[in-house]
Amino acid sequence: MTEDIISRIQQIAEERGALRYGEFKLSAGGTSSYYFDGRLLTLDPEGGYLVAKALLPLALASGAETIAGPTLGADPIVASVATVSHLEGTPINALIVRNQTKGHGTARRVEGSVRAGMKVAVVDDTCTSGRSLFQAVEALEEAGCVVTVTLCVLDRNEGGSTEVARRGYPFHALLSADGDGKVAPTPPA
Repeated sequence: MTEDIISRIQQIAEERGALRYGEFKLSAGGTSSYYFDGRLLTLDPEGGYLVAKALLPLALASGAETIAGPTLGADPIVASVATVSHLEGTPINALIVRNQTKGHGTARRVEGSVRAGMKVAVVDDTCTSGRSLFQAVEALEEAGCVVTVTLCVLDRNEGGSTEVARRGYPFHALLSADGDGKVAPTPPA
């Protein structure tokens, strides 16, 4: 069932223009033969729902009691996963990790109901270098949380997922790109 969901996620990404092939300039420099805008997928009603359906079991299997991720790419994902978890009777909370500590009010970097010892699955829409995942992990660990798994919709296979694993965090991606830029469902582990 999950393989069917992930195949449909890829199809929706292509239909909605979230996954496009061609020549694209990357913000980190260089070019790519494909472009992935995860928000076009995860802000789509069906896309967001299916991404949540695919990620929720991975988060739960890791022992996570909440799901968190860096703003902006993870915002729709954590909200969808929390909503689907409630509908399925396996509720997990959602947290959003700011890029920087809020300069006013509560001056928090992690938004939501967070507490020391909380087990957290960290998610992002895309993993390239892993930088945004690492920033979220760092903020959550500074808040006393325990990261149980890292997840993403698309692994670009440009070193980030390897570095995540090297640092000791389990990593799962729904879709993966190969060296030629072809995106496909990630084979089951």
